[in-house]
Amino acid sequence: MAGSINKVILIGNLGDDVKMHYFDDKNSVGRFPIATSESYTSKQTGEKVTNTDWHNIVVRNKLGRNMRKIFI
Repeated sequence: MAGSINKVILIGNLGDDVKMHYFDDKNSVGRFPIATSESYTSKQTGEKVTNTDWHNIVVRNKLGRNMRKIFI
């Protein structure tokens, strides 16, 4: 399967600042965590339950530098 692309839209909360790493040839990588949560009422107990998943995001070059500007 060559040339396939997956697209995901995550809506959540930023877990930390964007951490940038710059290379000698002007390339860069940015990393940051995003938390997404879902809430529901348990059928057994009637209590509200919230599950949180953490996603480690990695962006490169111009997108990484732009993400850092947005979140600062």
